[in-house]
Amino acid sequence: MPLATGSGASMTSSPSGGIDAGGGVTPPRARILLGHGSGGQLYRDLVKDVFVAAFANPVLERLDDAATLASSGRIAFTTDAHVVQPLVFPGGDIGRLSVAGTVNDLATAAARPLALAAAFVIEEGFALDDLRAVCASMAATAREADVPIVTGDTKVVERGAADGLFITTTGVGEIVVEHQLGASCVRPGDAVILSGGIGEHAVAILGARGEFNFSSVVRSDCAPLWSLVAAAVEAATPSAAALRFLRDPTRGGLTTVLAELAESSMLGIDVDEEAIPVSPAVRSVCDLLGYDPLTLANEGKMVLVVAPDAADAVVAAIKQTEYGRQACRIGVATAAHPGRVALRTSLGTRRVLDMPVGELLPRIC
Repeated sequence: MPLATGSGASMTSSPSGGIDAGGGVTPPRARILLGHGSGGQLYRDLVKDVFVAAFANPVLERLDDAATLASSGRIAFTTDAHVVQPLVFPGGDIGRLSVAGTVNDLATAAARPLALAAAFVIEEGFALDDLRAVCASMAATAREADVPIVTGDTKVVERGAADGLFITTTGVGEIVVEHQLGASCVRPGDAVILSGGIGEHAVAILGARGEFNFSSVVRSDCAPLWSLVAAAVEAATPSAAALRFLRDPTRGGLTTVLAELAESSMLGIDVDEEAIPVSPAVRSVCDLLGYDPLTLANEGKMVLVVAPDAADAVVAAIKQTEYGRQACRIGVATAAHPGRVALRTSLGTRRVLDMPVGELLPRIC
């Protein structure tokens, strides 16, 4: 996932302080909450207040999913840690997730993946056959994405210290467009495109945890999306810089991507709720549990912003790819209500989509 910045409340404090050597009461110490890993406002605050403050540099401060490294702007670099629970779920496992997630982060920079590295933190007692199965899944996903896993590292920790298996993947890719991408490139009138139905990964994980007995199994959308993005790039090529922005809506879901886009571009985003694909199964689970599908995590979807004259060609091209058959326009950038996302609901009303604050489903990726 990207390092995403934002403003707002600082990190949450612990409820009690202590007694200092002089007998006075020490102030409470700030602590990390599960919500700091949500991709929402707490996460953005953590990144800004801790990581950006400590590591500040011009590349990091762009806060893209993948950093552009070379002075020529042709190399993208990204890393991603995976702590999903359970390790195996309908539609994927931690191995497929680790490769697809990193390929997709590179894809948001319009970068063709060149090579991946993988680091494993393994808990003592983890079954060797299960590790082999995870590696086989990683290898299959890497072949699908046409990218080799070329190096890595392994650490084993004491029983109870890692909850089975954690994987960190790092990727390098070659950027295939000449122009810059990002929120600053978006213009009023640009079309907002979504590559398919939302919420499937989060609901698949929720079902796999066995806390609820769903009548139908929802499969995760976990998939590498470089071929989808490559098709969009080719379709937009006649208009040169028609492709403006790419982002995969993982933690925090579609709402977080759109809210960040509005804030960073200082434009408004108008979105049509009825245009957003949500499967009946995902909709049923959300209605049952009170979740908003727009805030649920995805691992095989892409949000694209393109110039209006290229939008139809880009949608048509994406629809021809394996993971883009439900691609559609869902909204438009506007000079009205800058910094805000306005959702036109199925009832004909409008509401503002605000950044999620806490963690709906921890250990989702």
